[in-house]
Amino acid sequence: MSNSTLHIIKIGGNIIDDSDQLAVFLEKFAAIPGKKILVHGGGKIATRLASDLGLEAKMVDGRRITDEKMLDVVTMVYAGLTSKNIVATLQKYDCDALGLSGADANVIKAIKRPVKDIDYGFAGDILADSVNTLSIKKFLDAGFTPVFSAITHNGNGQLLNTNADTIASSLALALSELYETSLIYCFEKNGVLADINDEDSVIESINFENFKKLKSRGVISEGMIPKLDNAFNAISKGVKNVYIGNALNLHLFQQGKFGTCLAIK
Repeated sequence: MSNSTLHIIKIGGNIIDDSDQLAVFLEKFAAIPGKKILVHGGGKIATRLASDLGLEAKMVDGRRITDEKMLDVVTMVYAGLTSKNIVATLQKYDCDALGLSGADANVIKAIKRPVKDIDYGFAGDILADSVNTLSIKKFLDAGFTPVFSAITHNGNGQLLNTNADTIASSLALALSELYETSLIYCFEKNGVLADINDEDSVIESINFENFKKLKSRGVISEGMIPKLDNAFNAISKGVKNVYIGNALNLHLFQQGKFGTCLAIK
């Protein structure tokens, strides 16, 4: 493994919807030294646009049902509007960003999620060997900061909507073979909260046993479940550490004071 460190940072939640807060976050992101990757969602914007077009957005356990028309919408929003706004803002802060979908340079392939109890439509699941680490390393070594949208492809011309948290953790897992990798989830909350209505109730650290108990008690629910599932999977397979916290507090990360830290034990 290279001694070089890599920070993989995922931004989501209401921050993406708020251009002022997003700009503040992106300035903090740009200031982080060394190699870094940004992964972004954009679900609320896609939901709003779908509504404007007369399409109903359907979610199950924090994951979107993606039919053919919704795939068009999320591709336009994630890989187009949101991606290019983020990249343009990062250039403003002297961060030479490169907006990518999984199809670009064949960096992330996926398979259409098999239909079991629920048909998620054109949702993509990432396999263990789906990430093209050598292509990503070329971008990083050339001084670019990759910015990944939540769109992948199947290698046969089909785009797929893939959970951005899953993309972030899959990148962290694959790239941990080349770099000492930290995975950081940023959104509008201060961390994982013991009381969803109290921003001061941050749980500073959670191990896997705590996670199972908090989930069974309903403290952790809905969209936070796949986020933490992905995080613990990443830690168990070689990612150095995973943090979850407020995007606007990202500057505190290098001081060791950022959000909730996740660990196996």
